[in-house]
Amino acid sequence: MTEPQGHASGTVTVLFSDIEGSTRLEVELGTTAYGGVRERHRALLREAFTKHGGEERGTEGDSFFVVFGSARDAVAAAVDGQRAIAGEPWPSVDPIRVRMGLHTGEVSLTGGDLIGYAINRAARIAASAHGGQVVLSGAARILVEDDLPADVSVRDLGSHRLKDLKAPERLSQLVIAGLPADFPALRSLDARPNNLPTQLTTFVGRERELSEALELLRHTRLLTLTGPGGTGKTRLSLQVAAAAVDDFPDG
Repeated sequence: MTEPQGHASGTVTVLFSDIEGSTRLEVELGTTAYGGVRERHRALLREAFTKHGGEERGTEGDSFFVVFGSARDAVAAAVDGQRAIAGEPWPSVDPIRVRMGLHTGEVSLTGGDLIGYAINRAARIAASAHGGQVVLSGAARILVEDDLPADVSVRDLGSHRLKDLKAPERLSQLVIAGLPADFPALRSLDARPNNLPTQLTTFVGRERELSEALELLRHTRLLTLTGPGGTGKTRLSLQVAAAAVDDFPDG
């Protein structure tokens, strides 16, 4: 992680990225070969992010968390990064594909860490994307749609409900000349049949309970949460359901 820079606090554009199907790739290539692929992917993206003033705030596994001083810089970095990934001769049977999500909003620096709702929103947008796809929030699109890099346009994807977000988000996709532009429906709560209500508050904390419930749910058809009234059983159960929605394609 880099030291805080001048644009670390205030209004920034947050970019999250990761390799689609990384577990499958590691099984296909083997741990050693996949490690080389992951490092090469990091080098290519890091070069693109640095070129456009990106500040790397986190790298875990095959993921990046980067902030930019402007939405245009973030978009330019995403475009260069996707082109670099697409042009690399990867050793896998299928090409390496990276999904990216961008959102512009307010963040603040506390104890060396960036905090803010914009970070969670950008992460959820990235999680909704497919490999090779760059998805923008409405806030980011407004800032860049009239100032896009050459051979890049924006395609409206409509409004989508995303995990942990209070209201549907209007999302768009970058269309980059020479790269794939058609993808399946976004991985949003709307893409799977479900009757989950829209949550009016953000789910904070209880990561251990959430993780344990998800692990138990993978091995049983019925999971019961017990406890005194008012301790948040209903909210936790809804969060578990939202987190597991992709594992139940029929709803």
